[in-house]
Amino acid sequence: MDLLRVGKIVNTQGIKGELRVIAITDFPADRFAAGKTLYVGTSAAEAQPVTVVSARPHKQFILVQLANYDTIDAVLGFKGQTLYAAATDEPPLADGEYYYHQIIGLQVIDEESGEDLGQVQEILSPGANDVWVVTKPNTPDLLLPYIPPVVHKIDLPAGKVYVTLMEGMR
Repeated sequence: MDLLRVGKIVNTQGIKGELRVIAITDFPADRFAAGKTLYVGTSAAEAQPVTVVSARPHKQFILVQLANYDTIDAVLGFKGQTLYAAATDEPPLADGEYYYHQIIGLQVIDEESGEDLGQVQEILSPGANDVWVVTKPNTPDLLLPYIPPVVHKIDLPAGKVYVTLMEGMR
């Protein structure tokens, strides 16, 4: 089964088994809804299924309570582990919208020069728009804002995204 990272467990909260989770998803309400099955582990290959009892926002975290884990001692071992969701459990997207896992790994091509600028390694969400971190060996990381003047075409079957760099982006 293909699993997608949806959260990182950074700590416990209180004594009743709640977990502090940093969401790594655009759909925290769907991913952490009561009754959802998630998978927890240090890697997707060894992740074990768990069921969400409840989830609520708290500061920059989501506090998640899992079924059958209702004490701090029961959840201490989860600290530092990752929460995964089944890839088949993806909410539908509108045309022109993409999941992070579809974008990460794409080759970035300068539309004007045809130059290979590198590969999308990470997506940051600092505010108004996402920022793609593009890496290429022996060059500094390139930060691309995901806005129409920069990102022109995403070709998932070819594994490429075509961009135009604005002045000062290099």
